[in-house]
Amino acid sequence: MKVTRIYTGSDGNARFEDVEITLDIGGGAIQRSRPSKATGVFFSITDGPFFKDYHNTNLHRQYIIILEGEVEVGVSEDDKRRFGPGSVLLLEDTSGRGHTTRSVNDQLRKEVFITLD
Repeated sequence: MKVTRIYTGSDGNARFEDVEITLDIGGGAIQRSRPSKATGVFFSITDGPFFKDYHNTNLHRQYIIILEGEVEVGVSEDDKRRFGPGSVLLLEDTSGRGHTTRSVNDQLRKEVFITLD
């Protein structure tokens, strides 16, 4: 299962990395990853125009799962990606310059945030 990781490079700038989550538990029709400890879960709805300039991930590593809508995340002026329903992000850029977040076409977006520490 693919997850997009956003982390801080040695130069202080955020970067994208595509990470494959190992599904090594179970077999047959059901395969699972090993559990991760979570410290909290919250749900979010963003509606209408939204742009947040460079920011870090609130001092908490976290997963974000996009349920509905699209978001554009930028780690630099030239490196941006769009994520839609079913996308899973692992945000680990707790230091450095951070990333930008923009709603795509000002559409409603529903997300689940899972804090890890």
